[in-house]
Amino acid sequence: MQLVINIMTVTYQIGIKILPMKPVVSKTILSLSALLAALFGGVTLFMSASVIFDLFGIRAMEGNFVWHVVIVNFICGIIYISSSFGFFEQKRWTTTLLAIATVLLLLALSGLVVHIAYQLPYEEKTVKAIVFRIFMTVLLTGISWRLISHNRQSIV
Repeated sequence: MQLVINIMTVTYQIGIKILPMKPVVSKTILSLSALLAALFGGVTLFMSASVIFDLFGIRAMEGNFVWHVVIVNFICGIIYISSSFGFFEQKRWTTTLLAIATVLLLLALSGLVVHIAYQLPYEEKTVKAIVFRIFMTVLLTGISWRLISHNRQSIV
């Protein structure tokens, strides 16, 4: 199957045509992504800061948390909030920031796997949370790449 790439459309030899998104749809997706990144970043920053600085008794409620995962979550919370601004302003560095967050989370997951392999204490919800966080970060990175970095024309 031969792939022919054009700036405006992608056409497959079998005849399936994928049209580019309308500017209104793209702008809406960017705005929703900015809102999602801001909310996700705010919650992430609050929860990780609460564990790090032992605020509101959240550290005790978290049980057996893994320090390096909490630190990476804190850093990613800052990145999510920054990327929210990047989504609103259509800054190309948004994709880079989110890609860095993805790499950090994958490294934290690798460290968590080693942590678990050494049979150190951890909470099962930590594994679920980091997998969910990676999924969300990859999703936001893809949206940023497709609508900001990959599309050189600004969306009006």
